[in-house]
Amino acid sequence: MGLNDVLYDPIRHNIWATKSLIKFCRDRNLTAEQLEVTGVGTYGGILATLDHIVRCEGSYVRRVADSPLAFVDSEETADFDALERWNDEAGALWEEVLAKPIDVERVVIIDDNTRGTRLGIFIAQAINHANHHREQVCAILTGLGIQPPDIQAWEYAWTHSRIWDLPEAERPTS
Repeated sequence: MGLNDVLYDPIRHNIWATKSLIKFCRDRNLTAEQLEVTGVGTYGGILATLDHIVRCEGSYVRRVADSPLAFVDSEETADFDALERWNDEAGALWEEVLAKPIDVERVVIIDDNTRGTRLGIFIAQAINHANHHREQVCAILTGLGIQPPDIQAWEYAWTHSRIWDLPEAERPTS
């Protein structure tokens, strides 16, 4: 086991959940009008919010890795294919980050160079940020009468064999 093993599941879930939501929305062939619907307290429409999630994820990980990700600052208009590709790029960079020791006490300068924070908090914010905005997209989908996908960590665990049913004989008795 390595130093950063505890972060693999949260980070991988984060990337998987965003990718799952992107694929789900693409597969629904949502209209341009549906993609622009917002909800109370949401960032924006579905496509704008997914773009925000993916670009921010890239921004977080490139700062943690001190490595560029060109899509973060690109002017390219994002469609679902671009978002999926960029999300995969961010995920690959996270894998590189997690393969090396992480100094959670390293200072990261944020908010237009007006604040400093510890790298551990920065990573926590990256995960929280994506969860927050994915739930906004799910709320918009629900408002459109579309049942959103299950993107909880439990579903990630089932799809990646990180959870399983115990055989009857192995179950603890209460």
